[in-house]
Amino acid sequence: MDIQELHPNFSVFPTYSLILPPSPTSEGRKFELRNKVIGVYDKGKPGTVVETEQSIVDKESGEVFTKVRSSGFLVGQGGWGGPKGPSTVNYAPPEGKAPDATHVVQTTQETAHLYRLNGDYNPLHATPEPGQKMGFGGTIIHGLFSWNSAAHGILRELGGSNPANMKEFEARFASPVRPGDKLTTEIWRMGNVVDGYEEVRFVTKNDKGRVVLSNGRCLLKITGVKSKL
Repeated sequence: MDIQELHPNFSVFPTYSLILPPSPTSEGRKFELRNKVIGVYDKGKPGTVVETEQSIVDKESGEVFTKVRSSGFLVGQGGWGGPKGPSTVNYAPPEGKAPDATHVVQTTQETAHLYRLNGDYNPLHATPEPGQKMGFGGTIIHGLFSWNSAAHGILRELGGSNPANMKEFEARFASPVRPGDKLTTEIWRMGNVVDGYEEVRFVTKNDKGRVVLSNGRCLLKITGVKSKL
């Protein structure tokens, strides 16, 4: 699929709502960004989990355009007597089955700096000292890079790079990514289709075989056509 910027079907990438609400101002709509805390869970000595939801909603009609759920882990802040919360769902790839598709991305020493163009001024992504103190060994790349590159690869390999073909996307940040790492995303079709969307599971690893994205799952309309994008 090849849609240029001035094409009437030009669209932002599906994960764009993570950083900026997509507002089609030409339609004259009014949007609200609604945030709520779903739960705060006490995991004991390791820490506390805070689960939140952010929705972009048409103020007049109430139509929900995007919904982002996220969980943050507050290290060492547990043990306050709160509920433990629900068990984590594990979206493991099927055992003994080779991936249906694979997508490889080679990062560079400059990759971490690209996020400064989006207003991310966290020194952890620009200079080695903070990462060395935190035990990462130096600069690390923004987590959204591995997240978005995996989404891009899945949509490119199986969804024809059409944003409308991706309905849901989720994963867990398992390990940091260092500048220069090669990321390989292995992708499996699960075969269960609902309303045209098939469940797809994936795992992203660096060139040392360490998992950087786990519990990967998305709902995708499979086109069977690999895009050049």
